[in-house]
Amino acid sequence: MFFILSKLFYFFLSPFIWIILLLIAFFLLEKWNNRKILLWISFALFVFFSNSVITSEAVRLWEKRTICKDSINKHEIGIVLGGMAEYDKNARRLSIRRGGDRIWQALNLYHSKKIKKILISGDNGYLTEKGLHEAKQFKNNLVLWNVPKQDILIETKSRNTYENSIYTHELLKNNKLHRSSLLLITSGIHMRRANASFKKAGLDCTEYPTDNYTSEQRSYTFENFFIPNIDNFNIWHNLIKEIVGYFFYFLMGYL
Repeated sequence: MFFILSKLFYFFLSPFIWIILLLIAFFLLEKWNNRKILLWISFALFVFFSNSVITSEAVRLWEKRTICKDSINKHEIGIVLGGMAEYDKNARRLSIRRGGDRIWQALNLYHSKKIKKILISGDNGYLTEKGLHEAKQFKNNLVLWNVPKQDILIETKSRNTYENSIYTHELLKNNKLHRSSLLLITSGIHMRRANASFKKAGLDCTEYPTDNYTSEQRSYTFENFFIPNIDNFNIWHNLIKEIVGYFFYFLMGYL
């Protein structure tokens, strides 16, 4: 039930949805004398959340910084969290998303001998069946990318970050695998909540953030300051989801 409610709740965490709801209210409340204030609020929200500089600075405060692979020690297992792809039923193949940088970095780490095994955690996070079963499907791809089957572990039950941590711990324990040399590989914006969940589950992991929205150095241009970018709404949705998700995980005792 928590999984279903969280998915429905996360839908309304998008600033774009807030603007749509305000505009709908504007047209429905014809008899309200002050309804123009809804238009001004909608406009203000659009300007704020579409601004690239504001978006980047907000994300910079939350996401974990990337790390050069040469600066980390060798680890027994690299844990890659799901949320990397969609499944194309017509072509019968994975269609990688921004989070696909997780599996790409894991592959680089493996072939650089920074990790001995790759553990993929997660089935899919959808409410309905869409043909996506990430751990199993990415395992098949890793074999094609010259990773031996014996070096690939998969956890196929989890649907969210909390379940990632619980079922990964269960998998490692049941298979008597090393639990003190783990590298957690997930998006920089997701790392804070993910690593806290894994620590609560009893897994002390080294962080290896991927697909970051920001970098150490700022390099803003004119359009970043003044030209709205609709893509920023998706970034804000992800950021707000992570912050709210962290708060609720704390309340639920998952952190």
